[in-house]
Amino acid sequence: MKNRARVLIVLFSLAMALGVAVAQKNKPWTEWTKKEAEKVLNNSAWGQTQTYTDTSEMTWSTAPRPIEGQGALNQATSLNYYIRFLSAKPVRQALARLAELDTASNSPKQVQNAREYINQKFDQIIVLAVSCESRDGRFYGPAFQAFNSAITNTLKNNTYLEVKGGKRIWLQEYNPPAQSGVGAIFIFPRTIDGVPVVDPNGGDLRFYSEFPNQAITLNMRFKIKDMMFEGVMEY
Repeated sequence: MKNRARVLIVLFSLAMALGVAVAQKNKPWTEWTKKEAEKVLNNSAWGQTQTYTDTSEMTWSTAPRPIEGQGALNQATSLNYYIRFLSAKPVRQALARLAELDTASNSPKQVQNAREYINQKFDQIIVLAVSCESRDGRFYGPAFQAFNSAITNTLKNNTYLEVKGGKRIWLQEYNPPAQSGVGAIFIFPRTIDGVPVVDPNGGDLRFYSEFPNQAITLNMRFKIKDMMFEGVMEY
């Protein structure tokens, strides 16, 4: 009986997830709910979340603990890295939809700019946007500082897209989050010698970036076959 209950729970969860995916494909982005837009950004073929959890401060004590460094948290603390293909149209649609839904934070002009950005062409480049978030500012601060202080030259030898056969497409340009509004920007060439770097039948597309002298390593795989959107490969 217990096993059957577990199966039903799993099936219900899958049905809910599929329901969101079908809803996104069957209705225009202007009708997406906040939850549907966030799913495109954080848990989809074009946007994933990499979570780093620090368990070093989980020791519990009834006595006051001294504040040293980041402080004694007495709990696991997580830092989320949101890795998104900004050059993929559904990601830009999701960002525009969230802007529409949050009129308190966005002016009509900002919403209009987000809508217009949906049709931006990315014929020559692949663009990823990476942002980070943590409930604890002491944990978030160093990561944010690392993103803002990095430059192309410090990242270009440790940042790449890996495609079929282990071939690496190296970073072309990096822009810190202060300039973008959507996170740190990583730019890669879309073609090399006129040939697209991504093979539609290539399996996984891996994004990797290691920040020198910083405890940040971004490592995320995306399934190329799932990147079809409205009959077009979006990445």
